[in-house]
Amino acid sequence: MSKHHSSLLPSLLLLLLALPTWARHYTVIVSLDGYRWDYPQWYDTPFIDFMAEQGVSSGLVPSFPSKTFPNHYTLATGLYPDHHGIIANEFYDPTTGESFSLANAVQKSNPAFYGGEPIWNTAHRQGRRVAVFYWPGSDVKVNGRYPDKFFFYDQKPRLTMAQRLQGVVSELSLPERRRPDLIMAYLEQPDASGHNSGPQSKRTRAAVGEVDSLLQAMYLNIRQLSYADSVNLLVVSDHGMTWIPRDHAVSIGPSLKKEWVKMASGSVPCNVYVEPGCQDSVYEALRRVDHVKVWRKQDVPAYLHYGTHPRVGDVVVSPDEGFVIYEKDIIAGGTHGFDPTLPSMHALFRAMGPDFRHTEIPHFKNVDIYPLLCRLLGIEPAPNDGNIEEIETIVK
Repeated sequence: MSKHHSSLLPSLLLLLLALPTWARHYTVIVSLDGYRWDYPQWYDTPFIDFMAEQGVSSGLVPSFPSKTFPNHYTLATGLYPDHHGIIANEFYDPTTGESFSLANAVQKSNPAFYGGEPIWNTAHRQGRRVAVFYWPGSDVKVNGRYPDKFFFYDQKPRLTMAQRLQGVVSELSLPERRRPDLIMAYLEQPDASGHNSGPQSKRTRAAVGEVDSLLQAMYLNIRQLSYADSVNLLVVSDHGMTWIPRDHAVSIGPSLKKEWVKMASGSVPCNVYVEPGCQDSVYEALRRVDHVKVWRKQDVPAYLHYGTHPRVGDVVVSPDEGFVIYEKDIIAGGTHGFDPTLPSMHALFRAMGPDFRHTEIPHFKNVDIYPLLCRLLGIEPAPNDGNIEEIETIVK
């Protein structure tokens, strides 16, 4: 090496030392199924309140229909259900003749139903690791691959909610080269209690308290890590919950002739798949039924972002809040699936950590979660329906 080049080394070294070093941050997102945005106003939620004091407090506007599978897959892809293909918890696919149902493990895990690119695939393509505890869709081989770590939801015994959140801490405790950049965890509560007893009940109060305690325990364990200040924590939900009285079942069967209909699927909403040439007959018959809104597929209001996918019914029947489409007697309890603009359907959003400001913002669309996660991971999002600019003020 020439004398001229060797004299540059100390200067270069000083310059490199002066440059800011990139700090690796980790992101944990936990979904509490069926957690209404206003449960913290009704119930004792010290940890969720603590998150609001430390970081971002808001709520999520779910996508239509406000059901578990469509919305969790929306959170993971940033696409409306009408665009990613999981258009309800149950539906018929006219192009293949197959039906999707949460009760059918084979169809539920069939990759052909799942469009878009979930965050765990986006992250993998760009060199990030992701561990997932039961997030809906994570045990499906979407685009030929699973997350780096995942669990089959239908495989028993299933991890308890406590074990899942302990698993989050275990993943964060791994050596740096094996540590996930993103960890996602799904908890069934308080949805299960909300269905059984309604949103305002002792049982739901207890479930809200239980998940709050579990989250606090997880957070306290994360704080023991030497790099705790590098961990972002988001707590979200997929939808809200509302009360359905026992006498609020709406029967549509008597209004329809059998020769008009191939299949009717779902209760909130109901997708009606019709025989050729029968769409208008079904529409005209059902629009006279009380307590429902009825649309031809092509006429679903634009704000619902629903009706372009082949799996959406030819006629969509959306019951008014507090009613369900059902041909038999029902048991009083809670449910969801209604118009996302209804406050009762809005879901929780809290976030805190090194990349979040302390602020409160109006409720925002859940399609924005995917681009937000991409921002936190420092990766380029796949095409999606979200808009990070809508929530730019919450990140540093």
